[in-house]
Amino acid sequence: MVAQQQGQESDQARDSQRRRAAIAAFLGGFFAALAFFAFFPGLPHIIDWGAILASLAVGALAQWGCRSWMKRANTEKPERM
Repeated sequence: MVAQQQGQESDQARDSQRRRAAIAAFLGGFFAALAFFAFFPGLPHIIDWGAILASLAVGALAQWGCRSWMKRANTEKPERM
């Protein structure tokens, strides 16, 4: 009974950590792409809707990559022990 409760708490902590990492990856990708469009030489230094949509897509891609990486790392972890 106690082991089951501890298992649920560790699952909740792992889910919370995944959620925070995914949010951080999304924001990092979004702001990195937005900074690229804002400061890269040769591009017009205007943030238009295309740059915002592209930044959202890069953020979503970064979030997906982070989630899949964490999921893969979590499934491979018990095999190493």
